[in-house]
Amino acid sequence: MSTSPFGDLAVLRETPVPDMKPVRARLRSSRRPPPDPADPRFNEPLVNIADLGISGASYYAGSRNPPYYHPAPGAVAEVLVREGVGRLLTQVNARIAPVGLELFLFDGWRPTVVQAYFHDQWLPAEMRRRLPDLAERHLRREVGKYWAAPSIDPAAPAPHNTGGAVDLTLRWRDTGEALWMGSLFDDASAVAGLDHFEKRLAGPARMAFSDEEARANRRLLCHLMTAAGFALNPFEWWHYGYGERMWAQLNRAPFAFYGPTRP
Repeated sequence: MSTSPFGDLAVLRETPVPDMKPVRARLRSSRRPPPDPADPRFNEPLVNIADLGISGASYYAGSRNPPYYHPAPGAVAEVLVREGVGRLLTQVNARIAPVGLELFLFDGWRPTVVQAYFHDQWLPAEMRRRLPDLAERHLRREVGKYWAAPSIDPAAPAPHNTGGAVDLTLRWRDTGEALWMGSLFDDASAVAGLDHFEKRLAGPARMAFSDEEARANRRLLCHLMTAAGFALNPFEWWHYGYGERMWAQLNRAPFAFYGPTRP
């Protein structure tokens, strides 16, 4: 009989994620509230996660970053987040530190030029190459699941351009080994869906150790982040947001409080 290294967090790995159908429906059917410049949090500064003791590395600034394997034009080397987001991430780290875990961030604040590169160029081209029979309207819909359109409209910024969205995973602090989540970061396919393994393991393939591990670890990350106040993204297990427009939409808030920003 083995002892779980997750301690009292083990119960979170056994607790299913919420039903994603109503979440996806809300994202399709309701508008995203604009940011409110009158909110005192609107002008919060960006902070470098390294200064907060939070681990991470800019995925888009490197070249060992599958499926890209090249730096994105305009990517920044630092991982930056809003000050309030940093506080919440620090709280999550404090909760998981007793069992030896920590958060590891791939991305936070993102320049519009990086957003445009992947939304307008890289992913559409890759989908056309791999799925040449896919109608253009369906291709654009698929791209939109994983990459928000770049925007210079101050009332409609992309989530990462606000500094309120983060892409992240969990890892063991002593070795740096990431927990198995079942897919690459930025895998723009159905396997990235937060509940992918919930559905898969409810079907005929009910005995798959790799899938069970991925399901448990996605559950753990989801419950930790949502308990801290973040909104999940049903299409991407790694993406969570706070204070930006998707967060406001999913929380039925009248306004977001983080608008577009820059270092």
